Amino acid sequence: MKKIIFQGVILLLIVFSAFMCMRQLNWVKLFHVQQITVKSEQKLGDLLLDVILSADKENKSIQVYNSIDSIVNHICLKNNINREQIKIHVVEKDEINAFAMPNGHLIVYSGLIQNSDNQEELTGVLCHEIAHIQLNHVMKKMISEMGLSMIISISSGNGSPVLIKKALQKLSSLSYERTLEKEADLKGVDYMINAEVDPSGLAEFLFKQSNENATSNYLQWASSHPDSRDRAVYINDYIKNKNIAKRSILCKSTWNNLKDNFN
Repeated sequence: MKKIIFQGVILLLIVFSAFMCMRQLNWVKLFHVQQITVKSEQKLGDLLLDVILSADKENKSIQVYNSIDSIVNHICLKNNINREQIKIHVVEKDEINAFAMPNGHLIVYSGLIQNSDNQEELTGVLCHEIAHIQLNHVMKKMISEMGLSMIISISSGNGSPVLIKKALQKLSSLSYERTLEKEADLKGVDYMINAEVDPSGLAEFLFKQSNENATSNYLQWASSHPDSRDRAVYINDYIKNKNIAKRSILCKSTWNNLKDNFN
């Protein structure tokens, strides 16, 4: 009997030791992957930004930049987000689109600004994309679809032009899993509530983009974010019983001047 108990104790010790070794090994591997991912994300983001700006012109208007910057600054300040992590680029393109890229680059197409009926709609889209950045959805999606080795290959300068173009297409027309999309929606709504901005603006924008006109090639943000009407419904349900203070980040004249730059 004592022999059986002794053997049982030895077996438990072996299993426990093996578990601890595997646990340690996984942490080391995870840390190594995280290091590679951070470095690759920085290089990948800068590389893809160069590709975008080689094809389309970045708007250099101080007035335009300051207006978008004021919105992003306010959202970051009220939500304890490191503003330096968000890098704004307003690009001259008619598509109604905005998308997050690796290394915190936030691409905003002029078509989105032009077709936002009010600043709450624009702020809602920006908050949604900032949420993707803060929740690390961008790299999660890129790695799951392209693989870590391919991401490292691109970021190290060994990726072919075709591969780089493929990576860029996945970002600009990126459709996240529904769970990630909803997470970004609700996190973006929380950002707006904390910043005292009416979050129904995001729901209104989604409703607007879900109508029959959303099949247009210019409505890229809607086509890459499916189930817009359903998302608008759960956003309105989420905010229905919340006491929300509502204010405008930009004064009326600043908003109008921003819109006038693209009319």
